[in-house]
Amino acid sequence: MQQTSPEDTGVTAGSEPSLRAALEAILLIVDEPVAEVTLAQVLERPSRKIAEALAGLSAEYTEAGRGFDLREVAGGWRLYTRAECAALVERFVRDGQQARLTQAALETLAVVAYRQPVSRARVAAVRGVNSDGVMRTLTARGLVEEAGTDPESQAVLYRTSSYFLERLGLRSLEELPALAPFLPDDVETLEEQQK
Repeated sequence: MQQTSPEDTGVTAGSEPSLRAALEAILLIVDEPVAEVTLAQVLERPSRKIAEALAGLSAEYTEAGRGFDLREVAGGWRLYTRAECAALVERFVRDGQQARLTQAALETLAVVAYRQPVSRARVAAVRGVNSDGVMRTLTARGLVEEAGTDPESQAVLYRTSSYFLERLGLRSLEELPALAPFLPDDVETLEEQQK
C-alpha cells in the first residue's frame, strides 16, 4: 500500500479536508455515479489528480477487503457494496420483499436496450404482445426513459437510463453482450417464413 501523510488522507482541526477525504465525503452522499470532471470542478482540483485519487481509493478499498467498493460505471464513480455482501445487504434492505423483474419486463428491457431509441409499438411488434403496461413499470422503476418522438409517426421513443447502466455495472451500452451468438444460424430463413 502506498504511504500517505495525515494531511493527504484526513481532516485536521481548523484546516481543509484532504482530497481523499473530500472525495469520500461526496461519494458517500451521491445517489448516482458522479463524473471525474464534476468532482474536479467542485473540489477545484485538476481532473488528473481526481482520477489518480479515485483509482487509489478504489485499490485501497479492495486491498483492505472492505465491505464496499469504489467503481467507475455509467460515466462516473460511486460507492457500492461488495458482491460477497450482497445477500446480507439484500436481506437488510428488502426485509423479505420481492422486487424482481418479471419475464415480460426482462424481455421488454432487452428490446429497449438493443433497439433504442424505440417506440412502444416497435417493442410490441418484436415481442408479439402489447407491452404498454410493462413499459410503464420500467419507466416508473427508472430503468427506461423517454428519448423524444419519432419524426414520422410522432410516437414517443424510449431508451435505457443511466440507472439501467448502473444496475448492470456497465460504463456504456457498448459493453452489452453481442446478440449474434444467441441467434439461430438460419435467422434470415426464419424471418422469410414468418412473412
